[in-house]
Amino acid sequence: MTGVEPRFDDLIHAPTRLSLVSLLTAAEWADFKFLREQTGLSDSALSKQLTTLEDAGYIDIRKSFVGKRPRTSARLTPAGRQAFAAHVAALQQIVARSGLEVTP
Repeated sequence: MTGVEPRFDDLIHAPTRLSLVSLLTAAEWADFKFLREQTGLSDSALSKQLTTLEDAGYIDIRKSFVGKRPRTSARLTPAGRQAFAAHVAALQQIVARSGLEVTP
């Protein structure tokens, strides 16, 4: 996160979206099923959160078919990666003010 200007992001900070963006940071693309299992969200709740992130320009959503089954995947956009890095840097600043050590 070195060189990132800290910026708290209310959109990312919501616990569910923070979890999703964190998961997507570690993947090129993540399947809907994987995201649902990791977050414990219902299909409709996950879909709503992904749409919110997509509308903000933070993720791309890809819909395809495997055989006759639809498959939805998501990935962070460069803007999403930048926003997440800035948000994490802002959180690290907040924690550092407490005197606690921040682990990268």
